[in-house]
Amino acid sequence: MGLIILLVVGGIIGWLASMIMRTDGQQGIVLNVVVGIVGALLAGFIVTPLIGGAPITSGVISIQSILVSLLGAVVLLAIVNLVRRGSVR
Repeated sequence: MGLIILLVVGGIIGWLASMIMRTDGQQGIVLNVVVGIVGALLAGFIVTPLIGGAPITSGVISIQSILVSLLGAVVLLAIVNLVRRGSVR
């Protein structure tokens, strides 16, 4: 059950991050889920220990964990855009 929740929340977070970074037309549902989950993992390992709380990958879904995961997904998309196009946007 935790894996299904992680996939659904990861997909929503990846979609929101792609809307913020204006890359939604370039990627599909699968890439949105991947970006959301990888962003959540990155944020869970890097940002969450700095600010406290539980990462979304632990199964705890709160506003703080969702916002941190969204931040991680946006940063991941910015890095991908920087490598791919030479600019963040």
